[in-house]
Amino acid sequence: MSRPAAKTSQRQLLHLVFGGEPIRLGDNDFRDLDKLDIVGIFPNYATAYAAWKARAQRTVDNALVHYFIVHLHRLLDPGNDTTRTER
Repeated sequence: MSRPAAKTSQRQLLHLVFGGEPIRLGDNDFRDLDKLDIVGIFPNYATAYAAWKARAQRTVDNALVHYFIVHLHRLLDPGNDTTRTER
């Protein structure tokens, strides 16, 4: 079974949004990997940013939790630099 065609002609630039509690402030090692909050994978930076912002605002009272946007498209295709056309 084939997947339905994308609604737009824009190329997908996949982004992962997740968060968790780092061991130390400014560190990327997390206290408990089982408690990472995987928000989702998004087709472009704008939707990933909106999801990141909404989730980060929900946890504003807990300064220990940090959310990140990972540019999956850069990991999947490192030779294709899309940094200028992303936003």
